[in-house]
Amino acid sequence: MASLVTKPVKKDRTHYLYLAVVVAVALGIIVGLAAPNFAVELKPIGTGFVNLIKMMIAPVIFCTIVLGVGSVRSAAQVGKVGGLALGYFLTMSTVALGIGLVVGNIVKPGAGLDLTKDVASAGASQVAPESSTTAEFIMHVIPDTLVSSLTSGDILQALLVALLVGFAIQAMGRSGQPILTAIGHTQKLVFRILAMIMWLAPIGAFGAMAAVVGETGVDALKSLAVLMFAFYVTCAVFVFGVLGTVLRIATGINIFSLFKYLGREFLLIVSTSSSESALPRLIAKMEHAGVAKPTVGVVVPTGYSFNLDGTAIYLTMATLFIAEAMGEPLRMGEQISLLVFMVVASKGAAGVTGAGLATLAGGLASHRPDLVDGVGLIVGIDRFMSEARAVTNFAGNSVATLLIGTWTNSLDRAQLDRVLAGEDPFNESTMVDDEEEAEQLVSVPVG
Repeated sequence: MASLVTKPVKKDRTHYLYLAVVVAVALGIIVGLAAPNFAVELKPIGTGFVNLIKMMIAPVIFCTIVLGVGSVRSAAQVGKVGGLALGYFLTMSTVALGIGLVVGNIVKPGAGLDLTKDVASAGASQVAPESSTTAEFIMHVIPDTLVSSLTSGDILQALLVALLVGFAIQAMGRSGQPILTAIGHTQKLVFRILAMIMWLAPIGAFGAMAAVVGETGVDALKSLAVLMFAFYVTCAVFVFGVLGTVLRIATGINIFSLFKYLGREFLLIVSTSSSESALPRLIAKMEHAGVAKPTVGVVVPTGYSFNLDGTAIYLTMATLFIAEAMGEPLRMGEQISLLVFMVVASKGAAGVTGAGLATLAGGLASHRPDLVDGVGLIVGIDRFMSEARAVTNFAGNSVATLLIGTWTNSLDRAQLDRVLAGEDPFNESTMVDDEEEAEQLVSVPVG
């Protein structure tokens, strides 16, 4: 007669994957310095990996939000979460702007630099052909078709359609349960595919890092070291000083414990310079940590479009740097009006590599065209600043998810404590927190 014998859980091999990413980044730097021309040719490798991740963003957002919203009985609860999240995002972005303004005005990293014609032409090439109005932005959020929202790659379009489908299933009552079940299985499939793609991370990290080092070299980094250092310090002050304090006061959680839990996601962001690459994993990990699906489904995708803490600091300091370098410092009134405009104009591009540079150029073109040429001053180091932007944005979204979960009573604090203490590790093999599947993995019949 067969009996059930519990075997030890299979060892998680994914930690080797992230060790490989670290090694790949180091090799990329070496190749970029030793053979810059060859290294630049490797850029498509890094771009291809990021594109594979971005390919999965819309399906992940759609499944997560539909499952979250569709399973909630009251639509008012979803509205409460969304409203609270937007209010929090606006507050934190304002704080980030303020910190960037203070540091930028004190350090004045652009003072004394000269702008050459070559640099000016590089800056002009970054300007977007046209800037959209508020009405055009709203119309752009509406997709051409229901299905195109999942293929366009636009986060806001996927968010809109997912909310509509979720509320529709919610209104259907019990008759909508089979649809939710089907979407639940689809979500598992999506996460399984994503887990397969993640094994290409070392290759993508090597190509991305080699290309950027090959393009910029060491001299470009030295010439702008003051700006980079000031920006990195400012981001650290905001993350650990502001976000860490708010998280500690509101929830009692140590931000270092949270970041330890999200360590692999931060490594992935640094190696790809895109916070979008970690979006699906953030959704899965926040749910595993005890935050309710509806809260995660609303806060995380919305945060990737509107919670632009790192981008706000970048736009602030880069603008002040350019104005100082060109000998045309901005008055305080000009600083505030211009930077608020650019943060709003950045829309959902926070997770896209290089979007901050385009937003900066577009904002200057709309408000101070005479400063546009100065964008070329930071083209050489924008890739490295993009990493700090992405990490800061990701940190802000992870903290926001826990805060909103706490304030709306949708956080299982006992589960969160177990996860942060390492007692309930995340299922890296599937990225799906499925107890039944876990039981199948550890319990096998023997006769």
